[in-house]
Amino acid sequence: MSLTLDQARTMIAATRAKGREMGLKPLSVVVLDAGGHVLAFEREDGASPGRFGIAQGKAYGAVMLGMSGSAQMARAEQQAYFMAAVNGVYGGQVVPVPGGILLRDAAGAVIGAMGVTGDTSDNDAEAGKAGAEAAGIAADI
Repeated sequence: MSLTLDQARTMIAATRAKGREMGLKPLSVVVLDAGGHVLAFEREDGASPGRFGIAQGKAYGAVMLGMSGSAQMARAEQQAYFMAAVNGVYGGQVVPVPGGILLRDAAGAVIGAMGVTGDTSDNDAEAGKAGAEAAGIAADI
């Protein structure tokens, strides 16, 4: 299974809706396919223009490493040299914090990632999980 544009749009809309429900600051949300390519992106009114890079970096790290942003952060805390090396390999594109959400199909295969940014990283991850679930996609946060 691969992600569709309709699924990406559903995830983004549901993530934004969850953010409004939670009273979060304006969110920016990107969905990447399994190859790390952008399927869809939205930046809410009031979100800073640099948020695309952060959202993309959260999602890119998740899909390229096959681990959620939370898992990447834990790894960075335990082995900072490893995450620094990984970021070098990927040209500085990895943002290893919560909000990088790994997306899986029913069999557990990685089908993409979502990056959410704008509020605290933990809140970003919570909103993104709701977005993935709304599209029927398993999410590792």
